[in-house]
Amino acid sequence: MRALAPPTIRPPFARYAHGVEVPPGARLVVTSGQLGIGADGLVPESAEAQADLCLANCAAILAEAGMGPGDVIRINAFVTDRAHMAAYMAARDRWLAGVDRLPASTLVIVSGFTRPEFLVEVEVTAAQA
Repeated sequence: MRALAPPTIRPPFARYAHGVEVPPGARLVVTSGQLGIGADGLVPESAEAQADLCLANCAAILAEAGMGPGDVIRINAFVTDRAHMAAYMAARDRWLAGVDRLPASTLVIVSGFTRPEFLVEVEVTAAQA
C-alpha cells in the first residue's frame, strides 16, 4: 500500500492520508458500520468511549481476518454532532498510534442512528498485499 499525498493540494487536517493505493491482487476486508456498544449490550454515555468501542469492534473483525489497524486503508466515521468530532478524533488517533502508513479518512455529521443513545459509528476497509 502507498499513501498518496499530491503536493498540489493542502496537507490533511489530521492523522490521515488523502488517498491510499492498493496493489493488484491485494486481499480486502470491509466492515459494516460499528456502533459504540459492547458485547454486554452496554452503551457508554461519552462519544469518546463509544468511538473506542467502535474501533475495538473494527479491530476484532480485522483480527479474525489476520489484519490490524496497520492494514486499514480507509476509515469512514459518523458522529451526531460537531461537539463529538474531537472525541472521535482522539480515539482514532490512539487506535492508529504506531501505524506508519495512515489510512484515508472521512468524518461526517449525521442526524442520528437507529437508537438515540448512539453518538458514533465507524466502518473500515483494510487490505493486505
